Amino acid sequence: MTLNGKTALVTGSTSGIGLGIAQVLAGAGVNIVLNGFGDPAPALAEITRLGVRVIHHPADLSDVAQFEALFALAEREFGGVDILVNNAGIQHVAPVEQFPIETWDKIIALNLSAVFHGTRLALPGMRTRNWGRIVNIASVHGLVGSTGKAAYVAAKHGVVGLTKVVGLETATSNVTCNAICPGWVLTPLVQKQIDDRAASGVDPQQAQHDLLAEKQPSVAFVTPQHLGELVLFLCSEAGSQVRGAAWNVDGGWLAQ
Repeated sequence: MTLNGKTALVTGSTSGIGLGIAQVLAGAGVNIVLNGFGDPAPALAEITRLGVRVIHHPADLSDVAQFEALFALAEREFGGVDILVNNAGIQHVAPVEQFPIETWDKIIALNLSAVFHGTRLALPGMRTRNWGRIVNIASVHGLVGSTGKAAYVAAKHGVVGLTKVVGLETATSNVTCNAICPGWVLTPLVQKQIDDRAASGVDPQQAQHDLLAEKQPSVAFVTPQHLGELVLFLCSEAGSQVRGAAWNVDGGWLAQ
């Protein structure tokens, strides 16, 4: 099976994990629909260099109407979405009793409800074409908890549960749904945590080491390339019987 000519919608893909996944898929011949805030020009240029077609839509995925418009654009330009990677997400850290209600609602809307809406919008076309892949970028926090991350952990656990349901509902078809659960990836949010530690006088390299060592036994970051290659495997024939799985890529975090 070849992925040449397939179309992938990767949410939250103008930078970071999402862009890394989009680049790996584009390298396999997949046309890309990028989504995200900020200037899309660098991401568009990166994907274009890989020789596939690429478009961008800045939909706020917490707004269902904008998400529907994003899918309508993919339908017009490419005839539909063959691969959906639900990656977009936000984070906030605070104890439960101090957690802002409006922030809770925003995190649940983007990190969980948007995964549901993307899935329900993608499935009819995938069933009609008798092929599709849905990959939800959850988190190790979809499988374990951490203090101060109530909304994020709740949403990511919900994503893992939703993945299982969709995996079962598509089990006899050529559509699969799986989740990837990364540990620490060097995103701007994680870099800020390192910088905060360094600001107290700790050497930046030591601050990074200490952050990783607290949770991730490999003491090395997961990279967007790692995640993109796993998405590519799940899209391949070799991954066709991986269904409803929550695949942790976490440097040993959950093995402890």
